[in-house]
Amino acid sequence: MTENFQAMATLAAAKMRPVFAATPLLKNELLSQRFGAEIWLKREDLTPVRSYKLRGAFNAMRKVIPEKDLFVCASAGNHAQGVAFMCKYFGVQGVIFMPVTTPEQKIHKTRMFGGDHAEVRLVGDYFDETLVAAQEFCAERGAHFLSPFDDDDVIEGQASIAVEIEQDMGGMPDHIVMPVGGGGLSAGIVGYFGMECGYSFVEPSGAMSLAAAVAEGRPVDVSPINNFVDGAAVAKIGARPFERLKGVAPADIMDLPEDRICCTIVEMLNVEGIVLEPAGAMSIEALGDLRERIKGKRVVCIVTGGNFDFERLPEVKERAQRYSGLKKYFILRLPQRPGALRDFLDRLGPKDNITRFEYMKKSARNFGSVLIGIETDRPENFEGLFQRIEESGFTYTDITNDETLAQFVI
Repeated sequence: MTENFQAMATLAAAKMRPVFAATPLLKNELLSQRFGAEIWLKREDLTPVRSYKLRGAFNAMRKVIPEKDLFVCASAGNHAQGVAFMCKYFGVQGVIFMPVTTPEQKIHKTRMFGGDHAEVRLVGDYFDETLVAAQEFCAERGAHFLSPFDDDDVIEGQASIAVEIEQDMGGMPDHIVMPVGGGGLSAGIVGYFGMECGYSFVEPSGAMSLAAAVAEGRPVDVSPINNFVDGAAVAKIGARPFERLKGVAPADIMDLPEDRICCTIVEMLNVEGIVLEPAGAMSIEALGDLRERIKGKRVVCIVTGGNFDFERLPEVKERAQRYSGLKKYFILRLPQRPGALRDFLDRLGPKDNITRFEYMKKSARNFGSVLIGIETDRPENFEGLFQRIEESGFTYTDITNDETLAQFVI
């Protein structure tokens, strides 16, 4: 921690106030009671662009205007929207490169936030191609490139979150839980509070770039990655963020399976009415692994964003049910005789509901294959169901956690 960095982050936070209000820090009673601690949510999902990314964009842009009036970035999500919003605010031009495969909702919102001040260019099927195109354009035009995380001014801007936490709490919390992608947010928080505060850095299991970097002592590429948690799925942590994070203890870094994160998305939506994107739900879901460590403490979970496309809700619910053991898929070997299907159906319990049934017999064999999806209200119900199926002489293959088969049949 340096006093100079604290002062710069405090100034950045003050400069932001004409642009948007400080996001609320709200105590959550449900989580506090569940974990025996004071759980506070820093609601970055309530910024004008529903994520914290506009903080870094604002701070980096304000420092080079008016010398620079053309800004470029490459992003498929929140960074693009933050940059677009700030281009409109400052009255400068921005060119935002996005992959061709970017969901239309994100493209539309980026254009909406930027208006006439942001041009969206769709280039490349993969982000690496998009990034190369953006950097080449930037070099040709002499524009200012805005990195989503590997930039000292961006890191300083993200540290404004720590400034607001300290102001609202009247001091430092005991523990901060936050997601890690490229590292800009984490570097800003650690740069401000230093190592006197307790931290948990949470990564998606399919993109553990901070854990790999700490283990190797340098940023390393962990490709291929799982892009489901798109706000935190980064193959290589930024060099500048890692300079601030290289001293963190490996025990403070944790990872969460992508399906497990969906459980929190569903619960927060159904119980609290809070819409979270996968990365935004990570800090809350991580509390389940921190119960003993945080008991009786003041804990801040940084909720980084709420840009959730509701077209993804069926997939998120599906993933949550599969992870919780409330839904399973299996292939049943069904004898080709009258009454065989009824015999199987008689094995179902009162809470077992068939949600998928697809007969897959391909030839005149004595047995056919049936793809079955079953949803129930308690995971242990499946133990009884599978026991009854086996006692009846049916054979089956559970494919619930077979990711290769799931891509084709689930």
